[in-house]
Amino acid sequence: MKCGFVFPLGDARTAANFAREAEKAGWDGFFVWEPVWGEDPWIMLAACAMVTEKIRLGTLLTPPSRRRPWKLASETATLDRLSNGRLILSVGLGAVHENSGWEEFGEVTEKKLRAERMDESLEILTGLWRGQPFAFEGKHFHVKPYNLSAFGTPPPAPPIQKPRIPIWVVGAVDREKSLRRVLKYDGLLPTLVADKGSTSPEQGGSFTPEQLRAAVDWILARREPSGANATPLDVIVEHQTPGDDAKRAAEILKPWADAGATWHIEAMWGAIGAADGQARVLERIRQGPPSMS
Repeated sequence: MKCGFVFPLGDARTAANFAREAEKAGWDGFFVWEPVWGEDPWIMLAACAMVTEKIRLGTLLTPPSRRRPWKLASETATLDRLSNGRLILSVGLGAVHENSGWEEFGEVTEKKLRAERMDESLEILTGLWRGQPFAFEGKHFHVKPYNLSAFGTPPPAPPIQKPRIPIWVVGAVDREKSLRRVLKYDGLLPTLVADKGSTSPEQGGSFTPEQLRAAVDWILARREPSGANATPLDVIVEHQTPGDDAKRAAEILKPWADAGATWHIEAMWGAIGAADGQARVLERIRQGPPSMS
């Protein structure tokens, strides 16, 4: 199981410093979250890329439904090249709740529309990564082939990673329709949707290792391991583990590893708003990732 750390608070300079510390401490990934309005995640990740060499970098997570897919394609391809092929893109519908910024800035909040826009965005994103000519005609987005060479400008370079930048997708372990979206991409960010309402990784959806195992088996039985899906499926879980108690950390993660999880993301969301929040985060980063051995 690989281990990543999600940066809960701070500016781009702090993120870069913490990413460098995470790489030194042996973490496999360093992630930032994407607010509607706040510190820009792509500038933060660019800063992280410039001071690290090996650690994977990414978002947890990006809601494509409120982004221009061609802008997101530009940002992700550029960052993948800048980092020499270390980017991971995590996507989902996002957390729409009070003071999240969605309603305050007039973003689309209706779940069905967000899902439609996300699906179309991902098709455009992966299409543009492959290069021109590319066209798309959807309900929400429309793209015509764009010939930059007509202006004497070379076409945008593709991402370094092949067959593409890995895309991790939120999937509800108890919803077949949600899991079907994961079939097309590279990773499962599991959550649980109750009978009423919805959840997201930011809001938390409690599920069991048994439910995760069933969801992973369902995906693997239907996922075609060829073409764009030639890479193994990543399965990502998010927990907080003690940095000073290796035995307890292993006890927390073992059931999830046995259920098929390939990534653990260390999350210290409780540090947000705490006077010593950044100090606690840095201390945990320096303690290093938990070990299953």
